[in-house]
Amino acid sequence: MDFATVADNLRESFRVLAAGRSQGEVRELRGVSIASAGVTFQMFNAAFLSAPVVSEAELAQRIFLASLHFERRAQQWAYWVCEDWMEARTRKRSRRVFDKYGLRHTVDLPGMVTERIRPPVKRLPDLEIKRVAGPSTRDAFCAIGSVCFNVPLSWFREVFEAESVWSRFMGYVGYREQEPIATAALVIGAGVAGVYNVATVPGYQRHGYGEVMMRHVLKAARCEHGIEHSILQSTPAGLRLYERMGYQAITTVSVYST
Repeated sequence: MDFATVADNLRESFRVLAAGRSQGEVRELRGVSIASAGVTFQMFNAAFLSAPVVSEAELAQRIFLASLHFERRAQQWAYWVCEDWMEARTRKRSRRVFDKYGLRHTVDLPGMVTERIRPPVKRLPDLEIKRVAGPSTRDAFCAIGSVCFNVPLSWFREVFEAESVWSRFMGYVGYREQEPIATAALVIGAGVAGVYNVATVPGYQRHGYGEVMMRHVLKAARCEHGIEHSILQSTPAGLRLYERMGYQAITTVSVYST
């Protein structure tokens, strides 16, 4: 696995969400992929690099192509950039180029991979885990995401409201004594399992529930799809857990948004 595996699975996760909505669009431009859900939450109206970038001028052209798409639709949007697509000199100057187009740097996420997760180092807590299927589990998934990612609940619901989204964006909710407290999601693409939306509500964090969710979705990938290799993008809060489970950072995904 290399950086392109991380980039391709990430892009596929957005394509799944975009294709599941009537307002969504999936387009391929020259060196740019568009996977836009057409929603209020700009992070899900996304552009991606899809080929190497060797100069600042070429990067500017790729940003311009994406900006035209979203400006014509009057949509707020984000550029998700796997930095290894860019030549080293261009990478060093990239923030300045994005800034010229009104895209502010939002976050850097380590892109991580593992061929096989390590066994747990301690006993993990019990959770009842349900796959998202219907309004109850979908509402719980969205409510947890809203709290943990600091996003208005209406924005989160808009992204995930279509039932068709959940056929390939496989979401799971963990319940402790019938209370929904944790989520994780799985997207199969580029020959690997991509893990997304790993979240635990405040008050239950740092008790192993995130690891329980991780192991559950990865078992589903192995048992249902025959896939052991997995990728993810880590937040600072999750980095130590993922490293303990055997993940290694091989690239950086930088996010720029309007």
